[in-house]
Amino acid sequence: MRDMVEIGMGKAARRGFHLDEVALVPTRRTRDVDDVSTSWQLDAYRFDIPCVGHPSDATMSPESVVALGRAGGLGVLNAEGLWTRYEDPIPVLHELSQLDEEAAATRRLQQLYAAPIRPELIGERVKQIRDAGGTVAVRVSPQHTLQLAPVILDAGIDILVIQGTIVSAEHVSSTDEPLNLKEFIADLDLPVVAGGITNYQTALHLMRTGAAGVIVGVGADDFSTTDTVLGIRVPMATAISDAAAARRDYLDETGGRYVHLIADGGLSTSGDIAKALGCGADAVMLGEPLTMATDAPAGGAWWHSAASHPKLPRGMFSPAGEQLGSLEEILYGPSDDPEGAMNLFGGLRRAMAKCGYSDLKEFQRVNLILDR
Repeated sequence: MRDMVEIGMGKAARRGFHLDEVALVPTRRTRDVDDVSTSWQLDAYRFDIPCVGHPSDATMSPESVVALGRAGGLGVLNAEGLWTRYEDPIPVLHELSQLDEEAAATRRLQQLYAAPIRPELIGERVKQIRDAGGTVAVRVSPQHTLQLAPVILDAGIDILVIQGTIVSAEHVSSTDEPLNLKEFIADLDLPVVAGGITNYQTALHLMRTGAAGVIVGVGADDFSTTDTVLGIRVPMATAISDAAAARRDYLDETGGRYVHLIADGGLSTSGDIAKALGCGADAVMLGEPLTMATDAPAGGAWWHSAASHPKLPRGMFSPAGEQLGSLEEILYGPSDDPEGAMNLFGGLRRAMAKCGYSDLKEFQRVNLILDR
């Protein structure tokens, strides 16, 4: 039964749950950690860990996309980021790594991202990733999909990610040409991942467009301001579980077409990752946790893509802080951090083993309990 609370005589609200309000419940069986698989497959592409790099310039450069791919995950380059606006963005990233004042940092982000996107740079960055042997995934916002998609697709990518703060199957506009995702995806012969979404209805509608994956969440973390700027905040445990219900119904509706759920938001530790997958996600999109790597492009600084919006920024700039280890150590350890910020996927493997599950699909059936 849904937990509905009366806000006042004219409005009721459903109770939602954050990841830190739920916990995993072990079963009667445990497994050897070496018998646990964290592999994940999206369409024809297989990955050793269910990790997608959040397409922020703070964490995803062509080099770090390749590095994450070699480590077993999927890096995503932002087609609207610094790497497609500047021939050499290294000095820009170095400048951002030195910033330490919030208001000035936001204004500086807006100034730097005001430089025009250069289509020829998109092709160069894609070629750089492809030549290194990586799976090429590129992110574009819904607003610029129709404009940039021809350039991105001609560059020869493997996976297209259409990501915004909130994405719907069909955007309605009286001034601009609307993006109809169902029509757009039907014309493509490569997998498309779209989102973010926060509820059952939108998840189901996006699945019906033919998307191979749906991003659940609005990327909310301690530095996101979507809730204070727009008033939108849906707890991740509830958002993932609702999207998983939509996936189940869509699976029945289509007679077996499975759409992957990628959780984006509220993920800082290996325990968060385990709980997101336990709620029904197939993979997680990591941003701020990857800034802890010593080889992060912005030297430990962090910002969301929406933090540089020219009119309505929705994210605080986080100055560079302590970096714990290499990308390999962040993902696989060894760790000297007792709070789960390192060896993220070693922690996931151990959680799966302690709960008695051997692969990610089985792990989605883990029991949960409310402990807050």
